[in-house]
Amino acid sequence: MVKKEFVRVTFAVLVTTVLFSAPPAWAEEPADPPPLDGRDGRDLAIQRFRPQTMLRVQQHDLQRAKFPVVDVHSHLLYKLPRVYGDVEKYLEVMDRHQIAVSVSLDGRLGDPLVRHLELVWPEHRERFLIFTNIDWVGNGKRDDPSTWACHREDFAHQTVLALTDAARRGISGLKLFKQFGLGHKNPDGSLIEIDDPRWEKIWEACGQLGIPVIMHIADPAAFFLPIDETNERWEELHRHPDWSFAGDEFPTREELLAARNRVINRHPKTTFIGAHMANHAEDLETIGGWLDTYPNLYVEIASRISELGRQPYTARKFFLKYSDRILFGTDGPWPEQRLSLYWRFLETFDEYFPYSEKEFPPQGFWQIYGIGLPDDVLRKVYHENAARIIPGVPERLRSFRNP
Repeated sequence: MVKKEFVRVTFAVLVTTVLFSAPPAWAEEPADPPPLDGRDGRDLAIQRFRPQTMLRVQQHDLQRAKFPVVDVHSHLLYKLPRVYGDVEKYLEVMDRHQIAVSVSLDGRLGDPLVRHLELVWPEHRERFLIFTNIDWVGNGKRDDPSTWACHREDFAHQTVLALTDAARRGISGLKLFKQFGLGHKNPDGSLIEIDDPRWEKIWEACGQLGIPVIMHIADPAAFFLPIDETNERWEELHRHPDWSFAGDEFPTREELLAARNRVINRHPKTTFIGAHMANHAEDLETIGGWLDTYPNLYVEIASRISELGRQPYTARKFFLKYSDRILFGTDGPWPEQRLSLYWRFLETFDEYFPYSEKEFPPQGFWQIYGIGLPDDVLRKVYHENAARIIPGVPERLRSFRNP
């Protein structure tokens, strides 16, 4: 009897222990990790970093450029619809900011060019110019490079005919996108080379037609480096890993830029514009060497005030020395806040301000400084240089009336 009572009591104790004691460690639900918000001493995720500067320095909220502006780098087909919806609303913004002419780089060739002309020219031809683009694929299959038009023997000849027709229609230049060198392929799967002799007639024809060629070759230096803790654009590349060209399947950045320069050198009668500061804004000394070497080369500043503005002393010296070779561009249309930052960068000596209206930081963890250009240099950058090399600009500037 005593033995049975002992067993009963022992069993009850065991049940109570199981029911009311803490579960073993292996049975516990894992605790939620603390938020990486940087608060109360916690770690901070870099994408949550939103520093609020404590600096109290002079600021200028510029809502208008000091002189009429020619924006040589805009995308009316790709960006205007989602930013402003239609041309009329964008024109209102252009008027407020004293943008006399916007150059769209989305013209393409053939029927797409006709549709683009119909978008802006019937009522506002005096405010817009259009650069056309090469159609490398044609009626081929995009996923089968062996069928692309650019690999046919008469491609260069047919492209020259199309460019000649486009110039007759009033286009003002040719734009090459960064897929040229980084995306377009040969039938064997290798990347098309920028200085391939097959394209020589195209560059020569642009010189004969008097239309400049704006080339987006390569990309920022950090995009060609591994996405690791040493990459200054890690946050941006973490959000857009497809923007990285660090793999062995891509040429090096130096190879791409050298190939572009060989094309420029071989065609001294053709004017070339290096888009985005020739995609070398991190090294203005080297760009200066290119400008010294190739008198037919110009650069434009679209989407590079983030780079230029973090080296204000060097950038200002560069602008003063090469004031005849720099064009204004935005890579827009952008919201008005972005335009104001361009004017602020070029016209003031403001310190430590954002380079974009987007949530910090869209293109690097830094702020920028103004370079306070003198009026004669501002006029050259804003419109005089563009008027000298881009057909259609001079007459549009003459007809522009400041609202």
